[in-house]
Amino acid sequence: MDKVFKALADVTRRKLLDRLRKQNGQTLAELCEHLAMTRQAVTKHLVILEEADLVVIQWRGREKLHFLNPVPIHEIFERWTSKFERPRLEALSALKKNLEKRK
Repeated sequence: MDKVFKALADVTRRKLLDRLRKQNGQTLAELCEHLAMTRQAVTKHLVILEEADLVVIQWRGREKLHFLNPVPIHEIFERWTSKFERPRLEALSALKKNLEKRK
């Protein structure tokens, strides 16, 4: 779980995960399009995400595709959010979404 927290601690890695959540199965070039950094820097971030099992790789011919693996995040959620807290958190989340829509 330490690797997951380390991976999630960085804003660039969270952006990469957000990109994969919006469109799963992207190449390195596609992921680099939205970041102002070199391919090598993005690759280093992806390696950390892979080591944390937050990103899985699939080869399609010569293309390396990156996919989001939500299981480690779900395990953290299950461990740290008891079923007694879930209704309260869902209500707060719904309130936040409604307030953000009004902006």
